[in-house]
Amino acid sequence: MDHPLRRPEEILAYRPLKQILKTGTVWTIGPKDSVLAAIRIMEERNIGFLVVLEKDAITGVLSERDCVRRVVLAGKSPEATPVADIMVRDVVKAKLEDTFADCLRLMHTHRIRHLPVLDNNKTMGVISIRDLLREAVEHHAKVISELERERMQMLTSTA
Repeated sequence: MDHPLRRPEEILAYRPLKQILKTGTVWTIGPKDSVLAAIRIMEERNIGFLVVLEKDAITGVLSERDCVRRVVLAGKSPEATPVADIMVRDVVKAKLEDTFADCLRLMHTHRIRHLPVLDNNKTMGVISIRDLLREAVEHHAKVISELERERMQMLTSTA
């Protein structure tokens, strides 16, 4: 059975991030804010990652893991510790034109679970490993469905 040539975005690895990223609110905090304020935002929004912004520029990122390891386990006070003291400053970022495979590669190489996504140096969102996994599951379900449909066509055309 002939298959039409697939467009690159139909191949999961080449799917552009702009097709995957669900634009919405980017939850942020300032570097001078307390870690306790960051933890409260994460708890209220049921998220585990914040972008640290200063004058609309990313200066760092902060995860729940950072808060636990660098504050709680270090015996520091979350109320007295500024985000700047524990945030990750060397931020790995993705561009809106990056692909699914580019993001997976970045996350794997840098051993991270979240990527701020930029378009012309403006923060557009955050993509997580969970977002990429959801995309992969949906893609594979579609492929399986197409294969089952083709199989049924082959079976009915030979009968």
